[in-house]
Amino acid sequence: MSARPILLVAGGAGFIGANFVRHVRANRPDWQVRVLDALTYAGDRRRLDGAGCELIVGDIAHRPTAAAALQGASWLVNVAAETHVDRSLLDVEPFLHANVLGVQRLFEAARLAGVAKAVHVSTDEVYGETRGGAFRETDALAPRNPYAASKAAGDLMLLAAWQTHQFPLCITRGVNTIGPWQHPEKAVPLFTINAIRGQPLPLYGRGAQQRDRLHVDDHASAILTVLERGEPGEVYNVAADNHCDNLTVAQRICARVGAPPSLIHFVTDRTGHDWNYALDAAKLRALGWERRYDFGAALDAAVDWYLASPDWWEPILEGEFQAYYDRQYGERLAGAEAFRA
Repeated sequence: MSARPILLVAGGAGFIGANFVRHVRANRPDWQVRVLDALTYAGDRRRLDGAGCELIVGDIAHRPTAAAALQGASWLVNVAAETHVDRSLLDVEPFLHANVLGVQRLFEAARLAGVAKAVHVSTDEVYGETRGGAFRETDALAPRNPYAASKAAGDLMLLAAWQTHQFPLCITRGVNTIGPWQHPEKAVPLFTINAIRGQPLPLYGRGAQQRDRLHVDDHASAILTVLERGEPGEVYNVAADNHCDNLTVAQRICARVGAPPSLIHFVTDRTGHDWNYALDAAKLRALGWERRYDFGAALDAAVDWYLASPDWWEPILEGEFQAYYDRQYGERLAGAEAFRA
């Protein structure tokens, strides 16, 4: 009897990574799943409780660790990354370490290990902002913040690896993703938690920026689709067509939680805040993928999870997050204007 095939998920204790691990375990029970994660502030082993996977704690940029984690693996999915734009504006070096150097070393280790197929999870932000139309995979990259620039650099390193070594890899570029276990630094969990606690929801500018929000279960199914059906060397956009402005999102969260919309506070906008991201996902849909959650279902499911899960997010608020929150929003909230319906 042959051994079960092994999938290594780098960054599998993060938000998208852990949900992807759970999706694979539910839909491909004959696969072994191994997770490599550095367990930074954004990684949490609790996300993997009951998931039935092996966890290796380590940095993807550490060559011996990456090589050991890849031993015997048939496939690699890389979700490991520094992802929060606001933090990249404060300190870019962790983003260069994880999103450029780490990506290069991990995929080189995968090539040397003879991995049969790999998928790198990137972001829509590498294209920059749009004020009309949707980006296709062949459009030029024009990142406008340090996080997006670091992800674009990682993408280009991997596309070069395909051209020079024919290493069988694909890249996915997803829109804003929401759902269970997302770190409270991100907008939807931050607004939800603050609404639950009766605290201000800090909304950049006037909240007019547009975003397409994808439920993490749909994102996980897209990654698996590309792993199994995607053509090596290709990029696939992942989009839900759930476009909505940020003010409407904050208002809907308040309504769902039962909090007054006056908790919404307009704060000074951040530097280089992109107006809109929109992707054309026809190439992915041609592989047979479709999203299951429309905007309302995706947002309500995310909010309801935070309402039901204070035991997960309350300990996070007591740690490093509070210092970050005060630094990011303290002065902004001091001069904020409350929303008036």
